[in-house]
Amino acid sequence: MQALKPDTLIRNPEGCRVVASVEIAAPAASVWNIIGNFAGFAAFIPALAHIDMTGSGVRSVRKKLFKDGNVVIEQLNSRDEQAMNMTWSLIYTSLNIGNLWAAMEVDVIDTGHSRATWTIQAEPWEGGAEVLPGFQAFLQGFADDAMGNVRNLLG
Repeated sequence: MQALKPDTLIRNPEGCRVVASVEIAAPAASVWNIIGNFAGFAAFIPALAHIDMTGSGVRSVRKKLFKDGNVVIEQLNSRDEQAMNMTWSLIYTSLNIGNLWAAMEVDVIDTGHSRATWTIQAEPWEGGAEVLPGFQAFLQGFADDAMGNVRNLLG
């Protein structure tokens, strides 16, 4: 009998990287109040029905319930209020996403303008290199739409 060893399905993904970045005519703190709210992504992702949170701060877990029935569960890895950035990892989803790591950050351009950036590094759960172009296009479109909604909320 082989001895069991520590293992995990959560690891840093390879796959593809997408970046969605928008300039917003609003102070960085106002932008961070929206995109830095780990429990509040429904404010700029209309496909979300609601988010259930367990815990608060780093290590908290959110369960995103989509209007189409899909589910995404993610854990907050890091958060820096002063630098206005945070990262999280996927724990579970009903979508064809294997491992996923993401970051959200806000940079000051000047007192009334800022840049919001959502970076996603992910790989599909099923399929190899042949599914990567469509997978990357799906993630890019999702992130671009969400960040455009943030700009529209504040612009």
